[in-house]
Amino acid sequence: MSAGNQKIIPHLWYDKEAEEASEFYASIFPGSKVIDTTIIPDTPSGQTKVVAFELWGQRFTAVSAGAFFKFNPSISFMINIDPLFFENTSSPEKDAINKLDEIWDALSQGGSVLMPIGKYPFSERYGWIQDKYGLSWQLILTIPEGDPRPAIVPNMLFVGDNCGKAEEAIDHYLSIFKNSQMGCLFRYGPGQETEKEEDIMFADFMLENYWFAIMDSASDYKFSFNEAVSFMINCGDQEEIDYYWKKLSAVPEAEQCGWIKDRYGVSWQILPSVLDEMLRSGTREQIERVSRAFLQMKKFDISSLQKAYEEE
Repeated sequence: MSAGNQKIIPHLWYDKEAEEASEFYASIFPGSKVIDTTIIPDTPSGQTKVVAFELWGQRFTAVSAGAFFKFNPSISFMINIDPLFFENTSSPEKDAINKLDEIWDALSQGGSVLMPIGKYPFSERYGWIQDKYGLSWQLILTIPEGDPRPAIVPNMLFVGDNCGKAEEAIDHYLSIFKNSQMGCLFRYGPGQETEKEEDIMFADFMLENYWFAIMDSASDYKFSFNEAVSFMINCGDQEEIDYYWKKLSAVPEAEQCGWIKDRYGVSWQILPSVLDEMLRSGTREQIERVSRAFLQMKKFDISSLQKAYEEE
């Protein structure tokens, strides 16, 4: 899957640091770059800056829109360092570990360690860290014999009232999205500290050709899903917007400007693909008109956005 064909795009919410953070991440990961920056005027947060960027060939979006939401480890990004990336070198596994350590060191600048880098029963090299902006990353040396996965995969951690619902969530998401499939699934066994036997220790699944990972944990974590990390779904027409809105939205009071929360509290943005084109290529007046129009909406109406864009 190329970044240009990516239907689901992670969206990261910052106070004022979206551009700085995007440049920081692009400097760390291979195949990465900042694509462009768009200014949206007169939002509830004032002038909002939206940054599109790619990390290791995958598309991301970041926004500077005020200190309303803070990152926490409920959604982290797994960095799969596969020795196959280095199969043309003389020491693929050594080179993979060196790359993992290099990325770890870069993300460690001003950050905090959640699980120290080292050897674990599930991987020869693994570590979990929050970077200086609070965003969480899990770095892991991938087993070469396993099926290939993308270099970056968002991971949902089901804790608190959600603990034990990861498998249900997988089934729910697979029933909604096309071009989807189940990946691997590992369960907790007996006597694994605080964890509940048969809950999901780790699983992954693909939605619209985009991979996600998921875990249950019964540990006493004090965080839950919030809007700091959401997932944008680019929709080609109104019928598709209506479909995802109906299937995913479970918290009516969270519906605003294309944003919804699903039954587990995960935030999604259901957006018309044409909106990105309007905001990136429109004149200042067109962007202002379109912005005024969508700020009044809950579910996006493409015909109304098009009318605002084309006004004379």
